[in-house]
Amino acid sequence: MTTSKPRKGDLLIAEPAIIGDVSFNRSIVLLADHSHEGSIGFILNKPLEYTISDLVPEVEANFKVYNGGPVEQDNLYFIHKVPQLIPESIEISLGIYWGGDFSKVAELITNGSIKESDIRFFLGYSGWEINQLDEELKANSWVVTSNVYKEHIIEKDYESFWKEKMLEFGGEYSIWSNAPENPNYN
Repeated sequence: MTTSKPRKGDLLIAEPAIIGDVSFNRSIVLLADHSHEGSIGFILNKPLEYTISDLVPEVEANFKVYNGGPVEQDNLYFIHKVPQLIPESIEISLGIYWGGDFSKVAELITNGSIKESDIRFFLGYSGWEINQLDEELKANSWVVTSNVYKEHIIEKDYESFWKEKMLEFGGEYSIWSNAPENPNYN
């Protein structure tokens, strides 16, 4: 279901028209916060070559780390669906939480209490200043949709997620679902 105005917890689906944007080409962003002061989100479908143990050696797990966006890429962020286990979590919406006590997260991963399907890690985030996201929406850079997956968004297969959304939108979007990421390869 597409909506016109973004809300905290919604998904931003990159329009095929933003080809060439290194950060956002074929991206799906979860809006972690959206207000009159700006917006913050995390790209859900851009895995990096790192695991959490590559970045935090004391956490012995091979959980994937994703590119959350172009802002503060030297900082680690996370979303999860286990607020009862992670103190200081902030609810985004629909059973999805942002952040919390990282030392507790490390302990819970190490002792097997948190699985990869419970949490997703990001280097960096996506951020928009006041009115910036509204301008990008007017320029048709994004389609705003409700998060119908709720807390299960963390488990979505990143490889087919954007294509899946294009097929779901139908019409001219269906054509883009099978187009190469770089049209010069066509």
